[in-house]
Amino acid sequence: MASARPPQPVFYYDLGDPPCYLVAERIMASLPVIPEWEPVIGAEVREPDPDPGRALVEQLASEHGLQPVRWPPQWPPDTREAMLAATYAKRVGRAVAFSLAAFRQAFAAGRDLGEQDTILIAAAACEMHPTAVLKGIALRSTAQALQTATQRALDAGARSLPAIEFAGELFSSPEAAAAAMRGGA
Repeated sequence: MASARPPQPVFYYDLGDPPCYLVAERIMASLPVIPEWEPVIGAEVREPDPDPGRALVEQLASEHGLQPVRWPPQWPPDTREAMLAATYAKRVGRAVAFSLAAFRQAFAAGRDLGEQDTILIAAAACEMHPTAVLKGIALRSTAQALQTATQRALDAGARSLPAIEFAGELFSSPEAAAAAMRGGA
């Protein structure tokens, strides 16, 4: 008899959130099941933090073997358009590739996600055509999908990001979620 497949975890994130970047870089290797990546409007899930504890973020990035963090000159960035692009990317099967590229543009290259060129560079990195991305961002259905995803996170109980939902529980780190998935939480 085949064992039941565990439910798929959901990773809620905002591209302008440094802790989400740190989790995004580790989540695929940490969890025993591939998570669904769900872009959400971070400001609606929690209050934006203009100072995310830069020294701590830089220290954690180093501890996790990531490139040194380079902060965008405009902080905090206006990520609304980038989050619409991530939502569009999810609709076309490129959520993970686009989101990782966008996170890396922001936190490894120090580029502003509020600038359309940065979004298009991230899109190009995962072979998304710029015209398609710009049209996708402008669709009402994309904006509605982003709002629906944000409400889904709130309905799940998320009040901070990053959030990983698994089996009705929320976790802020992939390691804690992985422990729960293995039955050790």
